[in-house]
Amino acid sequence: MTLRVLVADDEAVARRRIRRYLASDGTVTVVGECADGQAAVDAIRTLAPDLVFLDVQMPELDGFEVLEAVTPASRPAIVFVTAFDRYAIRAFDLHAIDYLLKPFTQERFALALSRAKERVASRARDGNLTTLLEQVSLARRAARVAVRRGSRIVVVDWADVDWIEAADNYVTLHVGPAEYLLRNTLTAVDRELDSARFVRVHRSAIVQIDRIVELVPETHGDFTLRLRDGSKVALSRTFRDRVERALGWTRG
Repeated sequence: MTLRVLVADDEAVARRRIRRYLASDGTVTVVGECADGQAAVDAIRTLAPDLVFLDVQMPELDGFEVLEAVTPASRPAIVFVTAFDRYAIRAFDLHAIDYLLKPFTQERFALALSRAKERVASRARDGNLTTLLEQVSLARRAARVAVRRGSRIVVVDWADVDWIEAADNYVTLHVGPAEYLLRNTLTAVDRELDSARFVRVHRSAIVQIDRIVELVPETHGDFTLRLRDGSKVALSRTFRDRVERALGWTRG
Protein backbone atom coordinates (compact mmCIF):
# COMPACT_ATOMS: atom_id res chain seq x y z
CA MET A 1 0.00 0.00 0.00
CA THR A 2 1.30 3.46 -0.92
CA LEU A 3 1.03 5.98 1.91
CA ARG A 4 -0.22 9.36 0.68
CA VAL A 5 1.36 12.11 2.79
CA LEU A 6 0.69 15.84 3.21
CA VAL A 7 3.32 18.10 4.80
CA ALA A 8 1.97 21.20 6.61
CA ASP A 9 4.53 23.52 8.19
CA ASP A 10 5.08 27.27 7.87
CA GLU A 11 8.87 26.81 7.83
CA ALA A 12 10.24 26.00 4.37
CA VAL A 13 13.33 24.42 5.91
CA ALA A 14 11.19 22.02 7.95
CA ARG A 15 9.10 21.07 4.90
CA ARG A 16 12.22 20.35 2.86
CA ARG A 17 13.65 18.21 5.65
CA ILE A 18 10.47 16.14 5.89
CA ARG A 19 10.29 15.69 2.11
CA ARG A 20 13.94 14.65 2.01
CA TYR A 21 13.42 12.03 4.70
CA LEU A 22 10.29 10.73 2.96
CA ALA A 23 12.03 10.51 -0.42
CA SER A 24 14.06 7.50 0.68
CA ASP A 25 10.90 5.46 1.35
CA GLY A 26 9.46 3.90 -1.78
CA THR A 27 6.09 3.22 -0.11
CA VAL A 28 5.38 6.92 0.46
CA THR A 29 4.05 9.57 -1.93
CA VAL A 30 3.98 13.24 -0.96
CA VAL A 31 0.72 14.57 -2.39
CA GLY A 32 1.20 18.18 -1.29
CA GLU A 33 2.64 20.67 1.15
CA CYS A 34 1.18 23.72 2.90
CA ALA A 35 2.60 26.75 4.68
CA ASP A 36 -0.45 27.73 6.76
CA GLY A 37 -3.34 26.14 8.58
CA GLN A 38 -6.14 27.12 6.21
CA ALA A 39 -4.23 25.72 3.25
CA ALA A 40 -3.78 22.50 5.24
CA VAL A 41 -7.54 22.23 5.81
CA ASP A 42 -8.22 22.77 2.09
CA ALA A 43 -5.58 20.20 1.11
CA ILE A 44 -6.93 17.58 3.51
CA ARG A 45 -10.42 18.05 2.09
CA THR A 46 -9.35 17.91 -1.57
CA LEU A 47 -6.39 15.50 -1.51
CA ALA A 48 -7.60 13.11 1.23
CA PRO A 49 -4.10 12.13 2.42
CA ASP A 50 -3.56 9.09 4.62
CA LEU A 51 -1.10 10.92 6.86
CA VAL A 52 -0.29 14.56 7.65
CA PHE A 53 2.88 15.86 9.23
CA LEU A 54 1.24 18.84 10.93
CA ASP A 55 2.99 21.78 12.58
CA VAL A 56 1.40 22.94 15.84
CA GLN A 57 2.02 26.67 15.34
CA MET A 58 1.12 28.05 11.89
CA PRO A 59 -0.44 31.23 10.44
CA GLU A 60 -4.20 31.40 9.81
CA LEU A 61 -5.02 28.25 11.83
CA ASP A 62 -2.87 26.30 14.26
CA GLY A 63 -2.64 22.51 14.21
CA PHE A 64 -5.52 22.06 16.65
CA GLU A 65 -7.77 24.32 14.60
CA VAL A 66 -6.90 22.39 11.46
CA LEU A 67 -8.21 19.21 13.07
CA GLU A 68 -11.32 20.99 14.32
CA ALA A 69 -12.09 22.18 10.79
CA VAL A 70 -11.97 18.67 9.32
CA THR A 71 -14.82 16.24 9.94
CA PRO A 72 -13.86 13.09 11.87
CA ALA A 73 -14.72 10.91 8.88
CA SER A 74 -12.27 12.85 6.69
CA ARG A 75 -9.52 13.20 9.26
CA PRO A 76 -6.21 11.56 8.29
CA ALA A 77 -3.63 10.12 10.63
CA ILE A 78 -1.58 12.89 12.26
CA VAL A 79 2.04 13.26 13.32
CA PHE A 80 2.49 16.61 15.03
CA VAL A 81 5.63 18.62 14.38
CA THR A 82 6.54 21.23 16.98
CA ALA A 83 9.34 23.39 18.30
CA PHE A 84 7.73 23.44 21.76
CA ASP A 85 9.04 20.87 24.20
CA ARG A 86 6.15 21.47 26.59
CA TYR A 87 4.12 19.03 24.49
CA ALA A 88 6.59 16.32 25.37
CA ILE A 89 6.11 17.03 29.07
CA ARG A 90 2.35 16.78 28.67
CA ALA A 91 2.71 13.40 26.93
CA PHE A 92 1.11 14.67 23.77
CA ASP A 93 2.41 11.71 21.82
CA LEU A 94 -0.10 9.48 23.65
CA HIS A 95 -2.94 11.28 21.90
CA ALA A 96 -1.57 11.70 18.41
CA ILE A 97 0.27 8.95 16.55
CA ASP A 98 3.49 10.72 17.46
CA TYR A 99 5.12 14.12 17.65
CA LEU A 100 8.42 15.35 16.32
CA LEU A 101 10.30 17.93 18.33
CA LYS A 102 12.33 20.26 16.12
CA PRO A 103 15.12 19.80 15.29
CA PHE A 104 14.57 16.06 14.84
CA THR A 105 16.98 13.45 13.48
CA GLN A 106 16.32 11.15 10.56
CA GLU A 107 16.23 8.20 12.97
CA ARG A 108 13.53 9.88 15.09
CA PHE A 109 11.58 10.73 11.95
CA ALA A 110 11.80 7.12 10.77
CA LEU A 111 10.31 5.97 14.08
CA ALA A 112 7.37 8.39 13.72
CA LEU A 113 6.78 7.26 10.14
CA SER A 114 6.85 3.61 11.19
CA ARG A 115 4.22 4.28 13.87
CA ALA A 116 2.10 6.14 11.34
CA LYS A 117 2.24 3.24 8.88
CA GLU A 118 1.09 0.86 11.59
CA ARG A 119 -1.83 3.11 12.49
CA VAL A 120 -2.94 3.62 8.89
CA ALA A 121 -2.70 -0.12 8.22
CA SER A 122 -4.74 -0.84 11.35
CA ARG A 123 -7.43 1.62 10.29
CA ALA A 124 -7.55 0.05 6.86
CA ARG A 125 -8.09 -3.38 8.46
CA ASP A 126 -10.82 -2.55 10.92
CA GLY A 127 -12.16 0.82 9.72
CA ASN A 128 -12.36 2.13 13.26
CA LEU A 129 -9.93 4.81 14.48
CA THR A 130 -10.43 6.52 17.84
CA THR A 131 -11.44 10.15 17.34
CA LEU A 132 -8.21 12.10 17.62
CA LEU A 133 -9.86 15.45 18.24
CA GLU A 134 -11.49 14.27 21.47
CA GLN A 135 -8.13 13.08 22.77
CA VAL A 136 -6.46 16.33 21.77
CA SER A 137 -9.16 18.29 23.58
CA LEU A 138 -8.47 16.31 26.76
CA ALA A 139 -4.76 16.96 26.43
CA ARG A 140 -5.39 20.66 25.93
CA ARG A 141 -7.41 20.76 29.16
CA ALA A 142 -4.45 19.46 31.14
CA ALA A 143 -4.44 20.47 34.81
CA ARG A 144 -0.77 21.42 34.72
CA VAL A 145 1.71 23.02 32.36
CA ALA A 146 5.48 22.70 32.13
CA VAL A 147 7.54 25.88 31.81
CA ARG A 148 11.26 26.50 31.55
CA ARG A 149 13.07 28.41 34.26
CA GLY A 150 16.72 28.66 33.35
CA SER A 151 18.03 25.13 32.91
CA ARG A 152 15.12 23.63 34.86
CA ILE A 153 11.58 22.67 33.90
CA VAL A 154 8.95 23.73 36.43
CA VAL A 155 5.47 22.20 36.49
CA VAL A 156 2.77 24.76 37.33
CA ASP A 157 -0.81 23.92 38.32
CA TRP A 158 -3.27 26.02 36.35
CA ALA A 159 -5.32 26.24 39.54
CA ASP A 160 -2.49 28.27 41.11
CA VAL A 161 -2.32 30.81 38.27
CA ASP A 162 -3.89 34.17 39.18
CA TRP A 163 -3.72 35.77 35.75
CA ILE A 164 -1.94 35.49 32.42
CA GLU A 165 -0.41 38.33 30.47
CA ALA A 166 0.58 38.46 26.78
CA ALA A 167 4.26 39.09 26.03
CA ASP A 168 4.69 38.95 22.24
CA ASN A 169 5.05 35.25 21.31
CA TYR A 170 5.14 34.34 25.01
CA VAL A 171 2.77 34.67 27.93
CA THR A 172 3.62 35.44 31.54
CA LEU A 173 1.93 33.27 34.16
CA HIS A 174 1.40 35.23 37.39
CA VAL A 175 1.39 32.75 40.26
CA GLY A 176 1.32 34.66 43.53
CA PRO A 177 4.61 36.60 43.68
CA ALA A 178 6.22 34.34 41.06
CA GLU A 179 6.20 34.82 37.29
CA TYR A 180 6.80 32.14 34.66
CA LEU A 181 7.35 32.68 30.95
CA LEU A 182 5.62 30.22 28.61
CA ARG A 183 6.29 30.15 24.88
CA ASN A 184 2.79 30.39 23.42
CA THR A 185 0.29 33.01 22.31
CA LEU A 186 -2.46 34.24 24.59
CA THR A 187 -5.11 33.12 22.08
CA ALA A 188 -3.74 29.57 22.05
CA VAL A 189 -3.59 29.46 25.86
CA ASP A 190 -7.16 30.77 26.05
CA ARG A 191 -8.34 27.81 23.95
CA GLU A 192 -6.55 25.37 26.23
CA LEU A 193 -7.94 26.67 29.51
CA ASP A 194 -11.14 25.62 31.25
CA SER A 195 -13.67 28.36 30.44
CA ALA A 196 -15.45 27.66 33.73
CA ARG A 197 -12.32 28.76 35.57
CA PHE A 198 -10.60 31.37 33.37
CA VAL A 199 -11.95 34.31 31.38
CA ARG A 200 -10.36 36.57 28.77
CA VAL A 201 -10.63 40.15 30.03
CA HIS A 202 -8.47 42.02 27.54
CA ARG A 203 -6.66 41.28 24.29
CA SER A 204 -3.53 40.94 26.44
CA ALA A 205 -4.88 39.31 29.62
CA ILE A 206 -6.73 36.28 31.02
CA VAL A 207 -7.82 36.10 34.66
CA GLN A 208 -8.83 33.23 36.92
CA ILE A 209 -12.44 34.05 37.74
CA ASP A 210 -12.35 33.31 41.46
CA ARG A 211 -9.41 35.72 41.89
CA ILE A 212 -11.58 38.74 40.98
CA VAL A 213 -12.70 40.74 44.04
CA GLU A 214 -13.61 44.13 42.61
CA LEU A 215 -14.43 45.90 39.33
CA VAL A 216 -13.55 49.60 39.28
CA PRO A 217 -15.19 51.65 36.50
CA GLU A 218 -12.92 53.61 34.19
CA THR A 219 -13.71 55.69 31.09
CA HIS A 220 -15.52 54.57 27.93
CA GLY A 221 -17.01 51.42 29.48
CA ASP A 222 -13.68 49.97 30.56
CA PHE A 223 -12.98 48.65 34.06
CA THR A 224 -10.00 47.78 36.20
CA LEU A 225 -10.18 44.39 37.90
CA ARG A 226 -8.68 44.10 41.36
CA LEU A 227 -7.59 40.57 42.18
CA ARG A 228 -7.31 38.78 45.49
CA ASP A 229 -3.56 39.40 45.72
CA GLY A 230 -3.95 43.12 44.98
CA SER A 231 -3.01 42.92 41.30
CA LYS A 232 -4.83 45.26 38.93
CA VAL A 233 -5.77 44.08 35.44
CA ALA A 234 -7.52 46.07 32.73
CA LEU A 235 -10.97 44.86 31.60
CA SER A 236 -11.76 46.19 28.14
CA ARG A 237 -15.26 46.91 26.91
CA THR A 238 -14.81 44.21 24.25
CA PHE A 239 -14.60 41.44 26.86
CA ARG A 240 -16.99 42.92 29.43
CA ASP A 241 -19.89 40.61 28.51
CA ARG A 242 -17.73 37.53 29.06
CA VAL A 243 -16.76 38.67 32.53
CA GLU A 244 -20.35 39.52 33.42
CA ARG A 245 -21.47 36.03 32.41
CA ALA A 246 -18.58 34.42 34.29
CA LEU A 247 -19.48 36.33 37.46
CA GLY A 248 -23.25 35.91 37.06
CA TRP A 249 -23.54 39.68 37.03
CA THR A 250 -26.67 41.23 35.51
CA ARG A 251 -26.57 44.94 34.72
CA GLY A 252 -29.18 46.84 36.64
